[in-house]
Amino acid sequence: MPPVSPSPAVSPAVSPRPAAAAPSSAARGGAAAGAPRAAAAPKVFGMPLRTFKILLFIAFLYPLARWVYLGVTNDLTANPVEFLTRSSGTWTLVTLLITLVISPLRSWIKQPMLLQVRRMCGLFAFFYVCLHLTTYVWWDQWFDAIAIVRDVIKRPFITVGFAAFLLLIPLAVTSTKGWMRRLGRRWQTLHKLIYLIVTLGLLHYWWQKAGKNDFATVGIYTAVFAVLMAWRVQRWWKGRKR
Repeated sequence: MPPVSPSPAVSPAVSPRPAAAAPSSAARGGAAAGAPRAAAAPKVFGMPLRTFKILLFIAFLYPLARWVYLGVTNDLTANPVEFLTRSSGTWTLVTLLITLVISPLRSWIKQPMLLQVRRMCGLFAFFYVCLHLTTYVWWDQWFDAIAIVRDVIKRPFITVGFAAFLLLIPLAVTSTKGWMRRLGRRWQTLHKLIYLIVTLGLLHYWWQKAGKNDFATVGIYTAVFAVLMAWRVQRWWKGRKR
């Protein structure tokens, strides 16, 4: 015999408590909108910015690692001082051009986060110019201050190279965020010295290569610099017309 079903009539005294109303879709949407969202990690070329910075840092250390390897294997050419001096000077110019290419490159290939590595590029340029100067002062002149002063005065390519080094010092010192806040708009004005620095560096390189009548490499660097400056002039002109 089937069990008897309970009567549908329920006494008010024992009526069940009503279930809590489910939140409306509008309320759920409002809560979701109010909840903080985790910011997406910045990326460069599809990889996290931090990873890209580490890889770029390692790449910038390649010239130094190569010199150390060549020194350990006793393969620094027949004239190690000349090789190291010229190689460090070349890499100074290369890193300066890489620093200048960041702004147009981020616009051309739509990678705004590239701007986050520009300071690293500039500091590596200062690092390599310090090595360049060290090889000249130490291994070429053996810390002979009088001979160095005479060289700077008498040889124009040494003069412009030394001037470029002196101009790089304030740019390296003021590369921090603290100095950016202190200087305000003057920071951008000061760091436009990089255009003069690269010009002096190219002139230094041209004069150095003139002795051997070898202008192929420095010609390429000059052409790259001309393109980068043309992009900046065009951008300035467009902004001026608006």
